[in-house]
Amino acid sequence: MAFDGITIANIRKELEDTLSGGRIFKIAQPEPDELLLTIKNNGAQHRLTISASASLPLIYLTEKNKPSPMTAPNFCMLLRKHIQNGKIISITQPGMERILNFEIEHLDEMGDLCRKLLIVELMGKHSNIIFSSPSGTIIDSIKHISGLVSSVREVLPGKEYFIPHTQDKENPLSVTRETFMARLSAGSMPCFKALYTSFTGLSPAIAHEICYRAGGNAEFSTAALDEAGREALFRCFQDIMDSVRAGSFTPCIVYENNAPSEYAALRLTSYPENARKDYDSISRLLEDYYAEKNTITRIRQRSSDLRRIVSTALERNVKKYDLQLKQMQDTEKKDKYRVYGELLNTYGYDVTPGSRSMTALNYYTDEEITIPLDPTLTPGENAKKYFDKYNKLKRTFEALSQLTLETKTEIEHLESISNSLDIALKEEDLVQIKEELIESGYIRRKGGTKKVKITCRPFHYVSSDGYDIYVGKNNFQNDELTFKFAAGNDWWFHAKGIPGSHVVVKSRGDELPDSTFEDAARLAAHYSKGRGQEKVEIDYTEKKNVKKPGGGKPGFVVYYTNYSMMIDSDITALKQLE
Repeated sequence: MAFDGITIANIRKELEDTLSGGRIFKIAQPEPDELLLTIKNNGAQHRLTISASASLPLIYLTEKNKPSPMTAPNFCMLLRKHIQNGKIISITQPGMERILNFEIEHLDEMGDLCRKLLIVELMGKHSNIIFSSPSGTIIDSIKHISGLVSSVREVLPGKEYFIPHTQDKENPLSVTRETFMARLSAGSMPCFKALYTSFTGLSPAIAHEICYRAGGNAEFSTAALDEAGREALFRCFQDIMDSVRAGSFTPCIVYENNAPSEYAALRLTSYPENARKDYDSISRLLEDYYAEKNTITRIRQRSSDLRRIVSTALERNVKKYDLQLKQMQDTEKKDKYRVYGELLNTYGYDVTPGSRSMTALNYYTDEEITIPLDPTLTPGENAKKYFDKYNKLKRTFEALSQLTLETKTEIEHLESISNSLDIALKEEDLVQIKEELIESGYIRRKGGTKKVKITCRPFHYVSSDGYDIYVGKNNFQNDELTFKFAAGNDWWFHAKGIPGSHVVVKSRGDELPDSTFEDAARLAAHYSKGRGQEKVEIDYTEKKNVKKPGGGKPGFVVYYTNYSMMIDSDITALKQLE
């Protein structure tokens, strides 16, 4: 997940093809560190987003507009004064640096043609947008960096612009075989790390890809590489650089557990094809990737209060359950006390007054046992004392048996709500979870507020054989899916012994093929607490075998006739419908 030099090279080519020769129609600054340029070229209008955010620097073409402040910031006003209606002459990238230079031709105050540079640096926390003269004198920047902030380079009006070289890296586009081999042999470290720490613009993902294409293990030490291994690495390295030089990019996003985990401007063949989504535009890739990432992040933030409530309640119930189990262990002595009392009633007549113990034959086990006695009490009184202890522990056992069952049920319920929060993707998904917490007594409904209208629906997938599969997002949906939506001969799936979603396959009265059973089982594994494990055990049965016990918690069911299978939780090959 790196905005590396190769990604910048891909963006440069796309922008050069789309914007070169175009005129800057509008300039806006919707955020303190972000520009939105509207450019007209070849009869079409394009929007270019440039963000110098320290946490998420980006540049890509987009169709979306963003509202701007009523009063434009100073940097925006300066750009409007100089380059609005200016013509983009060229877009270049120095070496494989994470920098793009926009050369813009415009008319000055006297009506004479002149040129300026808009320099976009996409370097993490050091990202900036700098406006300079062709000679390199900084006119202004979206972020001012003084000597107090950076001892390497000041970015202030009137200062000379230069690219800081803080790392000893080679330009991969011009590196020779001798230099490559020297870098590879410089020390002992994993091969992929040697690549991305030695050459500018390589991300760990691309370094892994080079090692994979060379047929080696990315974690293999450079010190252990033989000559053939080094040659294979160099050939694959050169192939990658040839693609960059030729502008032959194949951008893709890689998914893990149905969420975007990595992207690159070149095809990552080290990942399974069904886990990869290819794009023809790097801008569209970046927009999709960060939109999905932002959705997941935003939902995590919005659900933080609910997660805290569930986590606190779960922790409290787990502690209570552990205490109850300990108390249950203490009641295990009750039967021993009952036997003591019975044996004292049977053989107590033979006990000498003042004795501290009595040895007798236990007629339940045919073994002799020694019974401790209170010498101040008669055998009958000692027997009564043991029966009293027995009855007290028996009552405690009966009460705790019910309490531990209730606490265990509550823990399972809270864990199922936690799983629902993990799979929530939209804000309306959280509404139904909050309603369940209100009805369960964990959240107090605000006075006068009515029960909210539920708009979210279960996940809908289609199996490889064309059968509809539905997945509940929370316990309310699980109940509705299983007992209102599913027919008796539809098939029902659930992860065995762990919190998870109910999964229903609409059978249409057919005998389902094995591949559909496997698809549904994978969904049940993915939407459970077991996702990510190598294998998850899944129970499945016809819906008519699934029952709702009286007074059961939302989502809680019982079934006594079922089949089981072990399966992975990879659902990347399944098609999801809206």
